[in-house]
Amino acid sequence: MATKQQTKRHQPKLHIRKGDTVMVIAGDDKGKTGEVIQVIPARMRAVVDGINIVKKHVKASQTEEGGIVEQPAPVHVSNLALVDPKTGEAPRVGRREENGEWVRYSKKSGNIIK
Repeated sequence: MATKQQTKRHQPKLHIRKGDTVMVIAGDDKGKTGEVIQVIPARMRAVVDGINIVKKHVKASQTEEGGIVEQPAPVHVSNLALVDPKTGEAPRVGRREENGEWVRYSKKSGNIIK
């Protein structure tokens, strides 16, 4: 595993971003889709709404009630595929430069993914 110093220097470019709709392609939630809430590039993981739900025990405080809370846990990005909004499929994603900026596109249909 990479040391802390290495992870600070190099943060990999991921194929998914916050707000994307993704499909789970491996694991217990295989086939489910959801929206990306948070991306953690240093750990190569993403938190997806409604996917990989875990139970967390929360201690009561003066403002909040304690108990068992269900929340989504991070999923490795290799288990996620970006869903093309036009076709609804999960194709491979590439990058190309158009009008001076980099855009993501579907390798199957060639459509640009926003």
